[in-house]
Amino acid sequence: MTGSFWWDVAIGVAAALLLTWLGLVVALLVVRPRGELLREALRILPDVVRLLRRLAADRSMPRGVRIRLGLLMVYLALPIDLVPDFIPVLGYADDAIIVAAVLRGVVRRAGIDAVRAHWPGTEDGFAALVLVAGLGRT
Repeated sequence: MTGSFWWDVAIGVAAALLLTWLGLVVALLVVRPRGELLREALRILPDVVRLLRRLAADRSMPRGVRIRLGLLMVYLALPIDLVPDFIPVLGYADDAIIVAAVLRGVVRRAGIDAVRAHWPGTEDGFAALVLVAGLGRT
């Protein structure tokens, strides 16, 4: 392309990263909660973070679930987001969307009772979690 091997490699890597990022943004758009659910997801996020920590520390949970929860907590702690915060709506919501998707997987593997046993918030908050993450349909 450019005649320089290193420039060609750099351009190829940059293009691959851009395509991967776009694919992840599209995936976020597909799995995001609809309508008022997104606002509700952001409201219960502090309780959800405590829930994730409790679930990840529970040795009775399957190892794969604990690993996913640990990776999710690392992602949440990183200052770099998948979608930058200056992008309207999705900028702040990407964390909530990713948490909801991971919680669906946790419920599939460990069951809703495990999530309920570790929930630190109110009954209304748990009802919102079930609604937002689609846990009632599993």
